[in-house]
Amino acid sequence: MKDEKIKKPYKEFIKNFLRRKIAVLSLLLIVLLILIGIFQPITLDPDLADYDNLLAPPSYAHWFGTDEYGRDLFNRIIVGTRLSLAVSLSSVFIGTFIGTLLGLVAGFYGGKIESIIMRSCDVLFSFPGLLLAIGIVAIIGPGLINIVVAISIYGIPSFTRIVRSSTLSIKKLLYIEASKSIGVSNFRILFIHIFPGTLPTLIVTFTMRIGTAIISAASLSFLGFGASPTKPDWGAMLSTGRDYIGLAPHMLFYPGLMIFLTVLAFNLLGDGLRDTLDPKLN
Repeated sequence: MKDEKIKKPYKEFIKNFLRRKIAVLSLLLIVLLILIGIFQPITLDPDLADYDNLLAPPSYAHWFGTDEYGRDLFNRIIVGTRLSLAVSLSSVFIGTFIGTLLGLVAGFYGGKIESIIMRSCDVLFSFPGLLLAIGIVAIIGPGLINIVVAISIYGIPSFTRIVRSSTLSIKKLLYIEASKSIGVSNFRILFIHIFPGTLPTLIVTFTMRIGTAIISAASLSFLGFGASPTKPDWGAMLSTGRDYIGLAPHMLFYPGLMIFLTVLAFNLLGDGLRDTLDPKLN
């Protein structure tokens, strides 16, 4: 009987989520992209050139056409899936981890600690996200690792504010007061009692933030701050393709389409999770 009560919330969540067909389709697309990124065929060579088909349009031999060196765009986009997802996911994971810790500490302890943390977040919030990322990369230098650092830093304040808000609400509940009265350690209260209550909002924000990170990473690579033009990064491919927009528009279209579909999938999934986790909408 006890096991049934434990499993019931998960069954309800799955049942409610499956009602949202668009979110389910988005999840399937994301899973497919992740599988492509992990298990991409080792036979794909993004640098293999076909010198007889430079800037060739889409065809049976080259589904997405070729670039100025005769490299197959389909191969490069498939290989670039791993690169783009790795940069965006790792940056959001880091930002979520640090932002969650700061939000828990600020909301639970309050006082000067909260003031220092939240005023620091206000300073970061005063800059547009992409502009802040450009400034950080300009200081520490270009490169994929530095892009991860930059996107992580400007993502921290959002998670800090969200987790702090949830912590302030949860710590006023009766069971938290009871835990304090019987001598439960602050560490246990924070991570066993309060943190699980922040997860629904955190999951939705995390999912939607991935889409923002993909756009930011692609934008930085497009501007020349990220991956080099020789790497199959979607943003770098867009940057190269703009020089051939009149002669070979497919060089812009397909990388842009992949960015659009991936970001749209994460945003729609986030909307579906938000609607599923909100009891007022079920």
